Amino acid sequence: MITPVKKVNRFFMLALAPFIGLIFCLLLLRPELDTGTLLPSNLPEEHVTAQTQAISKELAGAKEAAIQTSSSIKRTTQLYNQTTSTMSTIVQKASVQASRPETIYNKRITSKLGVPFERVDSDRITIEMYRVNPGTYTGYAMKVKLKDHSAMQMALNSEPGRSETTMQAVKRSGAIAGINAGGFADSGGKRYPLSTTVMNGKYVNGFQASFKDLFFVGLNDAGKLVGGKFFDQGSLDRLRPQFGATFVPVLMKNGQKTIIPDKWKVSPKRAPRTVIGNYKDDQLLIIVVDGYNENGSSGATLEEMQGRLAKLGVIDAYNLDGGGSSSLILNNRVINKPSDGNLRPVPTHFLFYK
Repeated sequence: MITPVKKVNRFFMLALAPFIGLIFCLLLLRPELDTGTLLPSNLPEEHVTAQTQAISKELAGAKEAAIQTSSSIKRTTQLYNQTTSTMSTIVQKASVQASRPETIYNKRITSKLGVPFERVDSDRITIEMYRVNPGTYTGYAMKVKLKDHSAMQMALNSEPGRSETTMQAVKRSGAIAGINAGGFADSGGKRYPLSTTVMNGKYVNGFQASFKDLFFVGLNDAGKLVGGKFFDQGSLDRLRPQFGATFVPVLMKNGQKTIIPDKWKVSPKRAPRTVIGNYKDDQLLIIVVDGYNENGSSGATLEEMQGRLAKLGVIDAYNLDGGGSSSLILNNRVINKPSDGNLRPVPTHFLFYK
């Protein structure tokens, strides 16, 4: 694509070409004077003087033309430099203006979160960590901007049935941050990811149509959060998921609160929570809520999580595995307070890379 500055460069290169050619002709192709041919010895002195004066006059004219050409090139060069500088300024201002809506929107959502107590910024990702304390529960909100969609991945151990803590997954892969992801099912002393799971663009155990209150959530090949219920594989395939996991239930869709099944309103009523959502500019928001245990007496209800997400302007949101599975890691530190007292090993984790 030819930028405005490149167009100006091309124009002035074409404009200067005739002048440069003239100088080369004058300096390199000027014929040498043969005084023996031009001034025969038998010519009268007045004829020699006349020819010499004519030649001198031509040389003076050529010199004047060269001076004028040089002066014209100098003026053209100055104009070129001025125009190039002006065009560069215009392009820079246009770029700044184009980014203004994004900046304004980011300030709007950030103002609702408060002041971050920790920040990570690189050319691949920006992470900001906030405290969430509405009075009935305490927790943390992690806002993530993926500048490079490969800065978010999912960890799934290559050995089927093997699980690990989020901290172990973070350290093993060299990530800067991580959270627990989908649910799991225990069998034969091993822990397997629940239902449809995608890793590196492939189904780990095949596609399973959504049933009951389960949903799938992950990231597609364009770095966008995708999720929901999928009753046939083609519907999910069209979203091109690169990785993702399954749990219950969906909390927000297209900026609206979804209906929470009665079972999940009381089973348990309150609990430690991990939820993931996205803003309309595709930034991610992860909220991890603390709780003392999983008996329903501490933590947050799913309705409270919906209310908080709606106030923060989240568009889509999904409830990930909670209770003792809830974990939030940043800079090799456990940020939340796991209800088990220690991090719980689980099959899947969402990881973030600096």
